[in-house]
Amino acid sequence: MIVLTAGGFDARISLAGGTLTRLHWQSGDRVVPLLRDAADDADAGHSACFPLVPFGNRVRDNVFSFGGRTHRLQPNTQGDRHYLHGDGWLGRWDIVRAEPQGVELGFSQGESRGTPYRYTAHQSFAIEPGAFRLSLAVTNTSEMPLPFGLGWHPFFSLTPETTLQATVDWVRGEEAEWLPGERIARPADLDFAKAEKLPCRWINNGLESWDGRARIAWPERGAGLTLEADALFRHAVLFVSDERFEPAYRHDYFCFEPMSHLADGHHLPDLGGLSVLPPGETLSGSLLLRPELLA
Repeated sequence: MIVLTAGGFDARISLAGGTLTRLHWQSGDRVVPLLRDAADDADAGHSACFPLVPFGNRVRDNVFSFGGRTHRLQPNTQGDRHYLHGDGWLGRWDIVRAEPQGVELGFSQGESRGTPYRYTAHQSFAIEPGAFRLSLAVTNTSEMPLPFGLGWHPFFSLTPETTLQATVDWVRGEEAEWLPGERIARPADLDFAKAEKLPCRWINNGLESWDGRARIAWPERGAGLTLEADALFRHAVLFVSDERFEPAYRHDYFCFEPMSHLADGHHLPDLGGLSVLPPGETLSGSLLLRPELLA
């Protein structure tokens, strides 16, 4: 467990999955949990935030065609027949560089029958003046070009009065097996062009053409959080669980997942924002979390 404390931030980082298990921010005597707290030994699915690499979400039927080849994926979790969220969140990361206010981790995915992807990834966590920065990079180490993507899966604190503001052009529906559907008319309770409370219902929708900025507010705590993503991250997934999917769920967290691509982009004509990396090429981007007290 790696602990970073500076500038009012208290972050805990696990090498198992390259995850955050805690991110608090303190101003004066007020302590604000920006992400849900997790046990130090929690697996990635029960963490506070985990990386998405070499892409996020699912590929329909675990098969895609690219470069004249058909590529197949194998399930990597129990309870889901799809290869889910890549490999990084399930693997062991190593410390590449450690400083008092930041750490860089490395991960390598070699040859595997379960995926055609071979790559190295680097993830860094850094405390900056008034902000916490997450950075992620992936380099294609295979012998062929492949479509890559990046993202994060943060679990933000959710209170009864929590609001979200994020501007997107389109919402994607959801199909069976948690797969993304077509563009749909934006449901009224998923319009966050202005700050709105999150619905108390199941939500698992892609947000297309996000402008890279979002704001979360916790009025009961007198605090808010602004997300500022690099231009690479122009899509997101909004997730709110329920008791049928997760019996222990108490409407205490939600996920706003910045992604460089649409879920199942492998089957979209333009790859849905996935970036084709020739061997040796790298894709990288950062996400800035900037907390503040509400007036």
